[in-house]
Amino acid sequence: MASPWILLEKDVFNPQNERLLEIIHVWKTGKKRKNSILCVVGEPMQLFLEKVKKADRGDQYKMTDRWPLKDLKLVDGKNINQECLEFELQFDKVYKWTAVSADEKNAFIRCLWKLNRRYLSSSIAFVSIPSCMLEEVGNASAEAGDQAEHSAYQEMTPKETADMLKLMEEYEPIVNNSMAFAEKLSKDLQVLDESNLDLSEKHRQVLSRGDLSRPSKVKACIAAAEALSSCMNDLFFLLFQGNGQVPSRMQQASELISSTHVPYHANLLPYTPLMAWLKNANPILFHDLPKVYAWNLSRLYEREIKTFFELARMLAVGQGLICKWGTQRNSIPTPFPKLSVPWVGFSLSSILFNSVCNVSVSKQMLEQVLRELQPLCIAEQRFIEQFFMLSQDLYLPVSFCHPVHTSLAGPLPEQLCPNPLSVCDTYSRLEEQPTQLLSEIFSSLEPELRGFIDTCNKVQQFSCLQVLVTLNDYMFEMQGSSAATSSSFLNVVLSNILLLAKNSFNKCIVKIEEAKVPSRAKGGILPFVSRFEEFVNFSEDVFRWAQQRGELDKAHTKLVGSVFINGLASANLKVNTDMVMMENFHHIHCFLYQKKIQCLESKRREAKQRYHEHLERYVTKYLGQPLEKLNHFFEGVKARVAQGVKEDEVSFQLAYSKQELRKVIEKYPGKEVKRALDTLYRKIHKYLSPEENLLPVVWRAMEQEFIQQYQEFENLIQRCYPGSGITMDFTVEDLLNYFISITQSSM
Repeated sequence: MASPWILLEKDVFNPQNERLLEIIHVWKTGKKRKNSILCVVGEPMQLFLEKVKKADRGDQYKMTDRWPLKDLKLVDGKNINQECLEFELQFDKVYKWTAVSADEKNAFIRCLWKLNRRYLSSSIAFVSIPSCMLEEVGNASAEAGDQAEHSAYQEMTPKETADMLKLMEEYEPIVNNSMAFAEKLSKDLQVLDESNLDLSEKHRQVLSRGDLSRPSKVKACIAAAEALSSCMNDLFFLLFQGNGQVPSRMQQASELISSTHVPYHANLLPYTPLMAWLKNANPILFHDLPKVYAWNLSRLYEREIKTFFELARMLAVGQGLICKWGTQRNSIPTPFPKLSVPWVGFSLSSILFNSVCNVSVSKQMLEQVLRELQPLCIAEQRFIEQFFMLSQDLYLPVSFCHPVHTSLAGPLPEQLCPNPLSVCDTYSRLEEQPTQLLSEIFSSLEPELRGFIDTCNKVQQFSCLQVLVTLNDYMFEMQGSSAATSSSFLNVVLSNILLLAKNSFNKCIVKIEEAKVPSRAKGGILPFVSRFEEFVNFSEDVFRWAQQRGELDKAHTKLVGSVFINGLASANLKVNTDMVMMENFHHIHCFLYQKKIQCLESKRREAKQRYHEHLERYVTKYLGQPLEKLNHFFEGVKARVAQGVKEDEVSFQLAYSKQELRKVIEKYPGKEVKRALDTLYRKIHKYLSPEENLLPVVWRAMEQEFIQQYQEFENLIQRCYPGSGITMDFTVEDLLNYFISITQSSM
């Protein structure tokens, strides 16, 4: 029969993409023994404690309770000196358990201790637990960390493996002799260099003298120029083809750093004068060189940028959390090898779990990605502007736009004097803008950046706010920087990404706006009010130091107007509507008063006004219940007076005679009034939510309104029943004592 561990993994956790870390068989302390299993499990984004029970029939298990491990506050081992099977776990409430065995209890507590130290910043308190047990865990964790530190290695890519095998096949006879193999490769490279870049001494002398006095001298110059042109073409081909094969530092090392091609730029810049010569000597060839360069570099950057963003995404969302789960029963998530990440400032293993739990890590990662992209694009833009002279206003000599003839040698060959029209047409295209070239070189940058932004948006419910603020602030800083520290191409890319971020932000606002109102809400603070509060708290924290907050102010105004004010009015409630509206508008008013958001001041005042309106209606509705018949009688009296009956003649109306008044008053002696008020207090206490603590406010309003109503009744008796000697069985002082007594008895 399969063990519970295997069955739990198969039936409960594997289908949910969860990893089982530890189990313990328990029952509730002090209760009838009904066995359950507490399981420590991990997801890619969080750790949980789950309670599982066996189904009534068969071997199937089902989950009955679930708590995030980050909410665990205290682990109490109950006895530090002797073996004890009981222990307590404190979340929002304390759960008391009894373990089946001491070994399972110890293993369970050790697992919680490891996870607490490694992933929860030691936020859980451990009491009444032998220190020797925790010391063993600490030593084991240190050893595991040392082993992980030495476990990193770099594998060859499939392409690198294929290239190496092909090279070894070509040099199979000497491949076993490493010295001969290296020497042969060196000689082949030297021969290749000499065959492609050598210009004979004869040609050098002819070009240096520049003698065109005789036809033979002219022909010699033409031949030397052709030879030089051939060498230059080979040189440019090697330069640009070779640069596209430069191995990336990111591929060679286990460090996540932004690629830098500055050393290779430095190697090419000495050839800039030759580029100037080629620009005048052969504009058509020169026109194609930037395209060749861009095409070759784009392949290199595509590989580097893809690797860069893959690692950035992993750091942002902590996908590595499930890459090295232990396979043994007592295993816990193994951290990544401690890769040095100089451009981030902290190691991968130190931020991996924090990146899952804290959206600020995504902010840091996005800021770091932007900081790494800026020097990369600036360096490449500076290089192509300087090397290809894209920012210089150079003009061809007039003679290059017309056929050149000599009386001695006739027309020059076509290689040295191309078609005049094609030369002039070509030159108009020589001044390609750097942005166009950079768009080809970094063709994969914007798609990869979009994918990374999409990943950041999914880290947390409102992560799109953090992304928007980070991009807004970065663009704001770039606009204020000098041309030497900015890239026109990167500005275009980030402008597009900023539009994408604004679009995601707007979708988030629409989603909150369109949240469905509960069909039959039970009262208290309604869900969409809580969501609005959560959004405002998060957004205000994110925008606290933002350079601009116009988008947020618009969103706040839109949300509070269309979702909460209108949403509250349309809520379908099971309990008294005025009571729920009173509580929710009071909650919104207090919240906005605390936040002091300027653009929401008018809505705060509106919420306060509507709170008082619903409070008044609520008090008025329930106030008639303690003296319902008396209240109904005097409403009739006031109606007769309003119809034109004189006040001193109301008592002659049969339904409102003195005798009828005495009958109604007799039904409300002082004790009965106090009992009715006590019933009313308990009813109000039952339905008002404790979070808002409005019971004292409502009860005080009830007291004031009740006394005012009593005084109105007494006034009507004096005016409509003068000299009758009719009075109510209780006085204002009695009412005040009733309210005080009821309040004190409930405390």
